[in-house]
Amino acid sequence: MKQSIAHVTLVVRDYDQAIEFYTNKLQFDLLEDLKMSEDHRWVLIAPKGSSSCSIMLEKAIGKEQESRIGNQTGGSVFMILQTDNFERDYKHLLDNKIRITRESSTEVYGKVCVFADLYGNLWDLIEPVKKED
Repeated sequence: MKQSIAHVTLVVRDYDQAIEFYTNKLQFDLLEDLKMSEDHRWVLIAPKGSSSCSIMLEKAIGKEQESRIGNQTGGSVFMILQTDNFERDYKHLLDNKIRITRESSTEVYGKVCVFADLYGNLWDLIEPVKKED
């Protein structure tokens, strides 16, 4: 058997607002944007260079889903964005006025900071420690 996670859903307030943030501020790629109905779209984004899992932007419908916008994990880090160059990407976050909620630090597993997306969901930016052969 072979399985993989193809997409992770991120509940958003507005498709276009979310696409603008993720593609312009975080430099993600817009993989698909297909109109399914008057109010529903199939929108997939992914970090540059990513070839496995992507994020499906899902517009909140109703009060229960709307209550999850910006707090999909109850205040815990929601996503972990792995990078090959922490300093470059950390500077990019600062240059784009992305809110840093925990400043950069070096941990046993790598260099990391925590930032918030446009709705307040928390993300780790991490460059893992390179394993020696």
